Amino acid sequence: MADWVSGKVTRVDNWTDGLFSLIIQAPVRSFTAGQFAKLALDVDGERVQRAYSYVNSPDSSELEFYLVKVPEGKLSPKLHQLKVGDDILVTQDAAGFFVLEEVPVADTLWMLSTGTAIGPFLSILQLGQDLERFNHIVLVHAVRYNQDLNYLPLMRELEKRYAGKLRIQTIVSREKTTDSLHGRIPALIESGELESSVGLTINPENSHVMLCGNPQMAKDTQQLLKQQRGMLKHLRRKPGHITTEQYW
Repeated sequence: MADWVSGKVTRVDNWTDGLFSLIIQAPVRSFTAGQFAKLALDVDGERVQRAYSYVNSPDSSELEFYLVKVPEGKLSPKLHQLKVGDDILVTQDAAGFFVLEEVPVADTLWMLSTGTAIGPFLSILQLGQDLERFNHIVLVHAVRYNQDLNYLPLMRELEKRYAGKLRIQTIVSREKTTDSLHGRIPALIESGELESSVGLTINPENSHVMLCGNPQMAKDTQQLLKQQRGMLKHLRRKPGHITTEQYW
């Protein structure tokens, strides 16, 4: 059973009608960049909970979570209504194995995300530890609309910080924009557009791919990389080329 601690909302960033970030102060234990916690509220006598990745670096004093409001959801609409000073429950211990220590050495590390699942990658990159094992890092953020690229300013800051080591690529699926690729991650890999835009290739000889986001995207991308590139899921007992995170 999870150990819960009480936290306070210190800031709310309402990015769009459905996308928002909660910044929280809570006495959680230390976590590893890439892990997730559970947030909860007691609603009508029931504790409603859901897992969300940390966006912040583990060395930050504030906890940050990037969320999407699901209109029919039991928890996210209520989280969306929270204001500064409101109480929220957080699991004291983080969980998950979507962390760099589980990723083998590679020339190029591909971080592929959709929607709010960019969170763990931002946590990893903000901390900046254990990345010297990779010569190149590619951060891909795929969203539906251009207005959903809420963390692009932070992504650009990180790009400057890594001085050529980190390459940023945004993807928008439901409208065409001048600064992003158009389509879905699997289709853009299959066509070669993603690699052409970034200037690097995805292959089992020099690449490791971390996938986080929409379950269908993760499934389709894994299948494509397996069939087209000969890449396999990475397991502790059987090293491979693809690490995934799915917790919903």
